[in-house]
Amino acid sequence: MSKLKIAIVSINQPSLDSACKLLNYLEEFEVDIYAKEGLNHNLDKLITYEKIDTVLEDGWKKYDAIICILAMGIVVRKIAPLLQSKASDPAIIVMSMDLLKIIPLLSGHIGGANELSEIIASRIEGCINFVSTATDQTNTFAFDIFAKKNNLQIENLHCLAKISNSLLNKKEVEVKTYEGIFNQIPNKSNLKLVETQSSELCVNITPFSDENLTLKPKVYLGIGCNKATTLEEIEEAFLQFLEKYNLKLEQIANIASFKAKENEQGLLNFALKYNFEIKFFNEEEINSLQKEFSISQATKFFNIKGVAEPSSILVSKYKELIIKKEVFKKKITIAGAV
Repeated sequence: MSKLKIAIVSINQPSLDSACKLLNYLEEFEVDIYAKEGLNHNLDKLITYEKIDTVLEDGWKKYDAIICILAMGIVVRKIAPLLQSKASDPAIIVMSMDLLKIIPLLSGHIGGANELSEIIASRIEGCINFVSTATDQTNTFAFDIFAKKNNLQIENLHCLAKISNSLLNKKEVEVKTYEGIFNQIPNKSNLKLVETQSSELCVNITPFSDENLTLKPKVYLGIGCNKATTLEEIEEAFLQFLEKYNLKLEQIANIASFKAKENEQGLLNFALKYNFEIKFFNEEEINSLQKEFSISQATKFFNIKGVAEPSSILVSKYKELIIKKEVFKKKITIAGAV
């Protein structure tokens, strides 16, 4: 897990004592402990409060996770007015004062409560992690966890419950995606890879918006250009490419090209302007790809299979070409892969 910001909330001396002990198991995280004034502790830093309501209200957007060593009833009542969406609410975890029982109460998957609870339970001898999420209990594939682990942007999250319940009930769910992504799914029980949707139970894992639950992977671009092509020309072609395929700038993860282009100032300046860490691939790397590519002038001049299409695949995560090369101004080529 990345470095999380965590708040541990106590309410009396026994729970503060437990919070101090719990801190020892969370060394790699950024942790704040909250307690009422006048209690004993040996902490270098303690944040005191008068009302528990203010702690949760202020911490709702500030922390990735809030661990409450409180009665669960208090936690439920206090967080109820703060609930917004499973896509944005922080992980809420409740622990017993002996630190031997832990419950991921809210935002188990996307918020990471289940994962953090499992980490804590694995570090405290005898600690029992009570996970109530049905997919976890039945070892059923969960699309929201897959999205989080693979940095996929989620759209139409309201469709998730129907998909998850269908998988729990052993119904077939179509997955409209690419073979390279489908192969990354660890548990394919009741999942069917399709190119075209034929069922109302369908999940879309492509960079393109859909009415179904959609998990958008990042797109990687391969760019080829003639000698002395300017930044402005490449930028214009890039923006036209995004518009044509209805892609947003934030969906583009990185760009790549052929090694012979590594001194093209226009291309380098373009990468710098848009904060891309451009990668250049050599002849051997490009020609090693066992794929058919669009006809390219690069074959004639450099004896390689192409520039835009192969370099987009080489730089991409799943090695799937999804947009064949487009030619702009007869001097710039752009292709997309995931």
